[in-house]
Amino acid sequence: MIREAITKVVRGRHLTEVEMERTMDEIMSGTTTPAQIGAFATALRLKGETVEEITGATRAMREKSIKINLDNHLVNLDRDEINVEEETILDTCGTGGGTSTFNVSTACAFVAAGAGVNVAKHGNRAVSSLCGSADVIESLGVKLEISSSEVERCIKEIGIGFLYAPIFHGTLRYTAGPRQEIGIRTIFNLLGPLTNPAEASAQVIGVYDPALTEKIASVLNRLGTREAFVVCGEGTLDEISICGSTRISHLKNGEVRTFDLTPEEVGLKRAAPESIKGGNALENAQIIHEILDGHPGPKRDIVLLNSAAAFIATGLDSCFKEGIERAEMSIDSGQAKEKLQQLIAFTKQCRPFVRKEL
Repeated sequence: MIREAITKVVRGRHLTEVEMERTMDEIMSGTTTPAQIGAFATALRLKGETVEEITGATRAMREKSIKINLDNHLVNLDRDEINVEEETILDTCGTGGGTSTFNVSTACAFVAAGAGVNVAKHGNRAVSSLCGSADVIESLGVKLEISSSEVERCIKEIGIGFLYAPIFHGTLRYTAGPRQEIGIRTIFNLLGPLTNPAEASAQVIGVYDPALTEKIASVLNRLGTREAFVVCGEGTLDEISICGSTRISHLKNGEVRTFDLTPEEVGLKRAAPESIKGGNALENAQIIHEILDGHPGPKRDIVLLNSAAAFIATGLDSCFKEGIERAEMSIDSGQAKEKLQQLIAFTKQCRPFVRKEL
């Protein structure tokens, strides 16, 4: 199937959802070569991935993944009856934007948890960015390699857990080498946020191309996500930007609405791109510590803005200004920082994860 798929994509033809699912199944079963994986991913990127192709790839990856059960998939869709604390699981995740910001979505995860939202933060080490969420989480003092059952218990007991992708998606090891070698963002960057093992019902996903926001929102709709924001800031920023306009596709009630948002519209000052730059894992961990300690400035502001989207997606707030106020309370009360400290303490007492060969 992989050779047929490469031939079809190179000719500029789209794969059906079923064809994509079968191709990805081959890749994640270890029956394809690194050259085939690299060629396929590159050809797809050049052609442009369709909603059907991304959906098929996601279904294949979900089928192969280890899942955790947080009893969050049986939800009454009447928003007035949703119990946010018990039923809604949030994930905030990027896909590796073209700018070297700090790990905004990771900081937002702690802000959301500090406000009482159950967070299943899914992530990995850096592939196409300087510092991945797993890199900064580890530098913050959180143990990455704990069992799926421990992660499940962690979310249930303290309200936040980090789902380290290699533990839940072991079959992706076949793609690691080709991805590193070709060094470009591909469909595999898109799959991480779409394959949360906790089946997050609310999401904020950053993508690296504004043309992808509606596509990914449509994929999430096909996969049953209740509400989500898919965003791309000016300059391929995979966050809601405070430096310029952001393209946002908002999935709600089975419909996708796309619009542009500027920081001024929600009462925030526009900032220079250099003011939200990050660095390596240690430097980004220090930035997150400063934000959770209440330090003012553009880095705090971008976390407030993206956290606001998370609060809207979970049903806690109805607009960005309300969400920003809730994010401010989570940080300034010390609750966001306390969630980080609880996560560190919890994971430190967990036994080391023993990886089994597939």
